[in-house]
Amino acid sequence: MTKILLLSDSHSYIDERILEYAAQADEIWHCGDFGNMNVIEQLEKINPLKGVYGNIDDARIRAEFPEVNRFLCEGLEVLMIHIGGYPGKYTSLAKTEITRKAPRLFISGHSHILKAVYDDKNSLLHLNPGACGKQGWHKVRTMMRFVVDGEEIKDLEIIELGPRV
Repeated sequence: MTKILLLSDSHSYIDERILEYAAQADEIWHCGDFGNMNVIEQLEKINPLKGVYGNIDDARIRAEFPEVNRFLCEGLEVLMIHIGGYPGKYTSLAKTEITRKAPRLFISGHSHILKAVYDDKNSLLHLNPGACGKQGWHKVRTMMRFVVDGEEIKDLEIIELGPRV
């Protein structure tokens, strides 16, 4: 079993609550728009970090993280893209990647809208953890955590970190 903390759109913001949840995870997954290297460095001090760059991330962050990250966690195939859309409204990049080989879990960020939706057509779970930072139009800062057990996703939780402002 691997405990995952899933976050996105930190936009250069990180606080003790995020770091406390990060310490409870085995791995941290970030769906882009880190904002600066400080966020990355603080998370990497705690646990292994996987992620993708987002549209606001600079060249240094883009050198550290790919645009598309496809990886295995235990037996679960994961696909992560910052701007990926959601079932029925995937971006062209996400459609191409999903058509090439559908993962069991597709993760995206960017919208600042928390979603957990099963895509029957592609037999995958889509997650968007919303935004944990303070930049953007969202009202509540959010993240997700869950457990990967073999090929299964278990114990999915939404974490509300409080108001954006």
